[in-house]
Amino acid sequence: MEEAQHHARVQGRPRLDSTWKHEETEAPLHDPNDDLRQSSTQSSIPVPVHEGSDKSDSTRAVDRNEKTINAANVEIVDWNGPDDPENPFNWSRKYKWLITLTTCFISILTGLPAGAYSAGNDAMEREFHVSNSPFPYLSFATASWNMGAALFPLLFVPLTENTGRMPGYYASYILFLIWLIPSATAPNFATLVVTRFFGGGASSVSINLVGGSITDIWKGERERSLPMSIFGMTSVIGIALGPFVGGAIISGLNWRWIYWVQLIVDAGLLPIFALILRETRGDRILAKRAKKLRKQGRPNAYAKSELNKASLLEQLKISFMRPTRMLTTEFVVIAFTLWVSFAWGVLFLFQSSVAQVFSGLYGWSTFPTTIVQLAISVGAIIATIVNPLQDWLYLRSAARNDEEPGRPIPEARLYFAVPGSLIFTAGLFWYGWSSSRSLPWIVPALGVGCVGFGIYQIYMATVNYLSDAYEKYTASALSAASLGRNTFGAFLPLASPQLYSHLGFHWASSLLGFLALILSAAPVILLWKGPVLRQRSPFMSESAYDEGEAEARRNSYASRRTLPRQQSAGILPFGARRTPGHTPAGSRRASMV
Repeated sequence: MEEAQHHARVQGRPRLDSTWKHEETEAPLHDPNDDLRQSSTQSSIPVPVHEGSDKSDSTRAVDRNEKTINAANVEIVDWNGPDDPENPFNWSRKYKWLITLTTCFISILTGLPAGAYSAGNDAMEREFHVSNSPFPYLSFATASWNMGAALFPLLFVPLTENTGRMPGYYASYILFLIWLIPSATAPNFATLVVTRFFGGGASSVSINLVGGSITDIWKGERERSLPMSIFGMTSVIGIALGPFVGGAIISGLNWRWIYWVQLIVDAGLLPIFALILRETRGDRILAKRAKKLRKQGRPNAYAKSELNKASLLEQLKISFMRPTRMLTTEFVVIAFTLWVSFAWGVLFLFQSSVAQVFSGLYGWSTFPTTIVQLAISVGAIIATIVNPLQDWLYLRSAARNDEEPGRPIPEARLYFAVPGSLIFTAGLFWYGWSSSRSLPWIVPALGVGCVGFGIYQIYMATVNYLSDAYEKYTASALSAASLGRNTFGAFLPLASPQLYSHLGFHWASSLLGFLALILSAAPVILLWKGPVLRQRSPFMSESAYDEGEAEARRNSYASRRTLPRQQSAGILPFGARRTPGHTPAGSRRASMV
């Protein structure tokens, strides 16, 4: 039997091994990039259905329905050759781009209500008799939206591991639409706060699925870089466009139409999305194929994703516990979370700050001030245009990696992050000190554009670096950053009115600029000491892929969440220690960054 198993591994044919055990697995990704650099859940070996050997083996395996089956009789359902048309990697480029642009458009639509709400502040203040001065009580509805966005993915994204992308899209998008209705009909402000909490949660789940869809269909970092850059842009501009959309609506309609218009448009697009999109998760496609074979009389046909899979309870436990540990023990996660969280908080703070500054200086009404906020979107678009150069530099760094030749250096992800972070800082000072009646409005608006450019660069650098550094635990690292990011987005805007009223336009933005300057040290420190920090981090050592698995991952882009993992392959479960003399990939040092 050992000879047969060795032969199967040599031939690259997946099969069940009697040493396989049910292990703690990585929780699913929670941030709009929650799946960045993670391959789709397809098997790397295009092998048709084939049978195991040694019928006398009584080893048992557990499928996702907790049924006990004989491992020796299992037929592994895989792709029918490298050109299997059902493999999402083999879909036409036109259709891949159609899926990419459609899902990115969904991320914009579901992000709009986050910012559109603020356009109706004046009308809601009068109708609900809620004071927005000196304390911005109306911002509690923004805070509730972001808290829902922070918490819901931790709970509901793991469900898509079993159901696939499409059920996740349908459920979250429809719930997102449903929660627009009570927001539009809210009889009081408390109702609006509660309904926006659930609406923000549903919106965030939809957005989180987009990054996964992109990694499902684009094979490898080179192909995936542009689609992921576009997704990063839509994550920012979906929120930044909100005030403009809301302002355009209330210029001729009641504030409640902010929600009614979005409901009508978004619901009308749902059938179109249903016609365009289909399941992209390879493991779910194979599981469906295996289920069909079982119905046709082959009871032992199973996809690898159905075997030795962590239970939903275990996934949820990891989903909550591991990000918390990282936020309290990992310097890299702490630094990047503070960095991106502050930038995200500024994104939401500007929804009230820009209105406060431009109405105070130039006497503008609500809608003109929302036009100025389009500068954030313009800055993010410009950053997206130049981002391919960052990706090119990152891929070129593979030639300089002495420890792992052929693999790009994680710190190379941060080349544009340093100037991007400084542009973000400069934009805050520019915006603050150009806020004067003696200067035309376009001058501070340019500062707002610089802030948008920097927010995009900070966001992409955080997602990309944490994905490279934490490998198997990418999902947990990004979940930690996402939790902090949305929490800052919830509560930092509460400080805006008091901040700008007491310190004045100049020094309020300067205070934000000084904080941004301090946090800009994060990418500099990682460029300087990144390899050393990765070597000393126990979490990174645990999360690193060993040499064999890393090589297989580079060559085949195999899924790390659905393929069964073997102790004999050198892949250790969470909390295990490696034997002396083994150098984990996470401790690599690059000779030059």
